[in-house]
Amino acid sequence: MSFKDKVAGVVFGTAYGDALGATIEKLTYQEIKEKYGEVNSICNEWWKSDWESERRLNRMRGNGIVTDDTLMTTALIQTYLKVGRHIDCWDMADEFLRQLVYVRRYIPEFGFESVIQERLFYPEKYIFQRHVLANCEPREGGYGNMINCGAAMYISPIGIVNAGNPIAAYNEAILFACGHQASYGLEAAGVLAACVAEAFKADATIDSVIERAMAIAKDGTKAAIRGMIGCADELCRSGIFDQDTVVSAFHTEILKYSPMADDVNRSEDKLGIASNHYAPSRFRSIEELPMALAYMRLYQDFETSIVKAVNSGRDTDSIGVMIGAISGALYGQSIVSKRDQKLLEDVNQLQLEENAALFAHLAEKIIRQDVTKAKSQERIIRR
Repeated sequence: MSFKDKVAGVVFGTAYGDALGATIEKLTYQEIKEKYGEVNSICNEWWKSDWESERRLNRMRGNGIVTDDTLMTTALIQTYLKVGRHIDCWDMADEFLRQLVYVRRYIPEFGFESVIQERLFYPEKYIFQRHVLANCEPREGGYGNMINCGAAMYISPIGIVNAGNPIAAYNEAILFACGHQASYGLEAAGVLAACVAEAFKADATIDSVIERAMAIAKDGTKAAIRGMIGCADELCRSGIFDQDTVVSAFHTEILKYSPMADDVNRSEDKLGIASNHYAPSRFRSIEELPMALAYMRLYQDFETSIVKAVNSGRDTDSIGVMIGAISGALYGQSIVSKRDQKLLEDVNQLQLEENAALFAHLAEKIIRQDVTKAKSQERIIRR
């Protein structure tokens, strides 16, 4: 399998997981069962499609439409293509922000051209607030933000430019994403980038990716991944794979590290009530990455893992994105059918194939430069 094929696998895997989960995002497991039975295709109707509020906003999902997860991933790829080198939080404050705020492109959920910034959730809009309006020190851009999976969901390109070197991927992801996130939201971004980098190794497997994640992760993120993988292994040893039992077990385990459970909406009745949701902590973890890895461990199969994980509810699109990105690096572009690749290209107008090819060429160049530099340093040490 070629490097180019794996890069395309990450790009299409990201878009596929995003589109698969987009129509059911924020629904609980039980709500998904009642409304859909099981979502196993990117051609589904959005559960909000008949909401008058969404019609007034002209927002749409379903039939392959992707969300901000994929849009920000492509913006990060464009950032690399513009600067042509490794990146850090100063690039977050410069070219990446330019891609989000000043470059007009087609926004699939709107159905017209705009800027990505107009589509983003508040913790992602925070990038503009901190770096442009508040003129922060770039390394402090993530301070004060809502802690969520917002950086991890688009970080996979950093794993690509550090393919085969998960520690370097982790370090670059942390240095870049500290301009956006903090605490365990930042940590998850570093670990996901490391997972993608590990998955590019010729002998990589789901298990080796997970072992690498557990070795690199810190604090609550490490504990959550270990706990979820332990839970998956126990289910496997017991021969338990039915979704009701798996979801119950996984949600019980992740509750130790992410206390929100199904309560993912910030409604009016929560105003003035103290909460540690989304706040910095060395004991907490985002749900999405440990959940994605646990489903991959349990089922050891891309299609089964991503379908079962997405149907578990809550942040369904980001869980799908993480499985799609890692699996794409492991197995290549063929994880997404030609039919779905075409649909994702056509409905989103994102030129995924073309951008993946351009990015693969650049990433190979960056990696070759890194290898040459490492060899030069090795010769200095030997003198």
